[in-house]
Amino acid sequence: MSDDEPAREPIEEDARIDALEKRLAAAQQREEQRNRPKASGSDANYRSGNRVLADLLGGILGGAVIGYAIGYFTGTNPWGLLVGLFLGIVVAFRNIIRAANQRPDE
Repeated sequence: MSDDEPAREPIEEDARIDALEKRLAAAQQREEQRNRPKASGSDANYRSGNRVLADLLGGILGGAVIGYAIGYFTGTNPWGLLVGLFLGIVVAFRNIIRAANQRPDE
């Protein structure tokens, strides 16, 4: 039975089928690009706002904790806390200014 020829002859490649396959692949690629999730402007603004908040809180709280620890161990507690808090605020604002001057596409 395996020696018998099939009832139909196999169809040879057709230029129309090749063109249709290329068009189908291009359409699928366009559809994938269209359905891909993109970061919208509001998402980018939300992320930059969260970064500013984290820099501000982290700088102030980190400076206060480190300043208090240095003041506690050196015996100059209120001044160590104030200097650490001031340095934390300076670092926080420096980070915020650097983030604000950065281009959005970077």
